[in-house]
Formats: sequence, structure tokens, C-alpha cells
Amino acid sequence: MGVMPDWWIREQALTNGMIEPFVEAQRREGCVSFGLSSYGYDARVADEFKIFTNVDNALVDPKAFSAASFVDRKQAVCVIPPNSFVLARTVEYFRIPRDVLVICLGKSTYARCGIIVNVTPLEPEWEGHVTLEFSNTTPLPAKIYANEGACQFLFLKGEGVCETSYADRAGKYQGQRGVTLPRL
Repeated sequence: MGVMPDWWIREQALTNGMIEPFVEAQRREGCVSFGLSSYGYDARVADEFKIFTNVDNALVDPKAFSAASFVDRKQAVCVIPPNSFVLARTVEYFRIPRDVLVICLGKSTYARCGIIVNVTPLEPEWEGHVTLEFSNTTPLPAKIYANEGACQFLFLKGEGVCETSYADRAGKYQGQRGVTLPRL
């Protein structure tokens, strides 16, 4: 299994719609960088945020997650409360090839500020906007900037095509648009 280079990512994005919209070169002047890099793609965070709040004293339960645990905001800058988290989504819509698995890592700019980005792997033939989780590990409020870089996706090509893809098993997050809460 190898990490795929910039030319392969570009070809898949432009020919097969693997990443839409696709930014062909890394942009970084005055912002957290985004776009195509040597061996990955730095995706942007959209301006839709679900900020975790405990106003209703809810219990966090992945089997019965309450949307009331979030405050929805559409804005250019999101402030994450201390020791809390925010759900967001990528600007980009991804369509993963059947022989590829995608791993996501947070941007060092945010990590150096105590903001951790978490995303599970994008499985073969999964498609959608990626839901991003930003954790503020600090005791201070922290900012995230919409339409700027949030995380880097690395594309790992399998040694062969999988028997069963995410699409084949009708995965519950297939085709998601917008910020998507946990589903059972």
C-alpha cells in the first residue's frame, strides 16, 4: 500500500471528480494553507458549525445522540469553548475510488494551538462532505477559520481492489452533505 503523489491526486480529482471543488496548488498567503500538496490534499473547513454545549445537561451517548447538545452557527470564524469541541464539515465533497483508503491528519498550525482535528478513515467508494471534529484541549477559547485549511488527507492505494466497499454495504454515512451527527 503506497501513499499517492500530487499528480495522481490531481488526475483523480480532475478526471473522476474525487475532490470537488479542487484547488490545484497550495494556497497559504494570510490563511491556514489548503489545496494540493506533495502527497496529500489539505481540505478546508466550511462555514457551518455545530458548537457543543451542555445547556440542557445532556448525556453524550453515541447510540442516542441529541442534536440539542449543539448550537448551530454559520459564520466566518468559530470560537470553540475551552475544553470542548465543534463539529464542522469540509468545503470539498469527496468520492473515494474502490482501491483507495484515505487517512486524515490535523494541520500543524491548529495542533500547535491545542486544537486537535479528528476524522475516521474514508473507506473505498465512500462519498460525501467529511464531518470534522475540532477539539479544543486548552483552558481558553480557540478560533477556527472557515474556508481555510483544516486537515490533510493522505490517499493510500491498496495492493488490490477490496471485495466489499463502503458503497456495497450501504454505509450509513454514504453521500452525507452538511455536518452529520452520529447515526446508529
